[in-house]
Amino acid sequence: MRTVIWLVLLFAVAVVAALTLGSNDGLASFYWNGWRLDVSLNLFLLVLVGSCFALVTAINTLNSLVSLPRRAREWRVAQRERSAQLALREALAEFFGARYSRAQKAAQKALSIQAQTPELAQDQDFTALSHLMAAGSAHRLQDRRRRDEHLQQALGLARRGALEEGARLLAAEWALDDRDAGRALSLLAELSPGVGRRTQALRLKLQAARLAANPLEALRTARLLAKHQAFSKVAAQGLLRSLAFEALSSARDVDQLRQAWQQLDSADRRDPIVASRAAQCAATLGAPDDGRGWLRPFWDDIGELTADERVALAEALVPVLPGLGPEWLQRLEAAVARFPRDRHLVYALGHALAERQLWGKARLLLEQVADDRAMPVAARRRSWMMLAQLAERDGDLERRARCHEAAASLP
Repeated sequence: MRTVIWLVLLFAVAVVAALTLGSNDGLASFYWNGWRLDVSLNLFLLVLVGSCFALVTAINTLNSLVSLPRRAREWRVAQRERSAQLALREALAEFFGARYSRAQKAAQKALSIQAQTPELAQDQDFTALSHLMAAGSAHRLQDRRRRDEHLQQALGLARRGALEEGARLLAAEWALDDRDAGRALSLLAELSPGVGRRTQALRLKLQAARLAANPLEALRTARLLAKHQAFSKVAAQGLLRSLAFEALSSARDVDQLRQAWQQLDSADRRDPIVASRAAQCAATLGAPDDGRGWLRPFWDDIGELTADERVALAEALVPVLPGLGPEWLQRLEAAVARFPRDRHLVYALGHALAERQLWGKARLLLEQVADDRAMPVAARRRSWMMLAQLAERDGDLERRARCHEAAASLP
């Protein structure tokens, strides 16, 4: 098809030339020192065009000869640049293929080629990338000295832009692999606010905060990640609860526990599971009044909670019963009346009645809980022990012995 088009164009040019030049009767006259030369206008035009073509060809030929050394140098530089690029790509391929020694050698080769070529030394991004690849390979090979050397050189070259951000994020990740939480947090703190709010930076900050045993900071970071939808809803809830548990469990006295509770986010304090753990910690530290105070709002709205949340509240209330006020009995009885089949609520009510010295009612409820094999072993054992105390109060030593035996026989 292309040949046919060229033939058609050639025929068209021939036709135009024949029509234009065939009827041209003009002359071109040249005068020189008394001589006169007449040539046809067609010949003059052809010679003129040919002369111009020959002149342009001669100029281009001369220019090519003069620029030959420069073009040869550019070709050599291009070849070396191509070799350096191939070495860097090889390093990437070997790194992703888990051949870290080969990746390090390829990255060093790319750096060597660039260092030996002055024209390529100005490409700082290429140099920084090569250093980062060499540092990553050294990190995988546990060569921390060489890794830090390459990292510092990469950070010195990448003064701004995405390359510097990536280098600092990689450095923070490597610090976490070294279990150096302080260095990781320091590197993340040097990031700009926009970069620090990225999902990867927040993930690294979360790991560093947990490694540094700073559960409150980890909790705040995890909440930001949850807002960015970095986790599923279920996973985010579980992570936030576990971090809140760590923050509460780290308290060594009542004052620290109160401070940790106040530092929790309002959403965490509205979580019945978190409040239950706080109450259990308060019971362990000898502050049952604080624990009951944290649980009271949830007991007032017991009908809006799930079954698991009711279980957690019931199990958390029993350890903080010492000093229970009479208003709690009405609250607990209303909960049992609303959920009569919930044995955990019966368990809490039975111990609350025993705390208020209502022995008869307490014994009936605790016997139901103690004989229920579906209840947790800890709740059944605690109920048997309370029944043993009631029997001892009544002077029934045989019943007390049976209760102790039943508690001891539980797995």
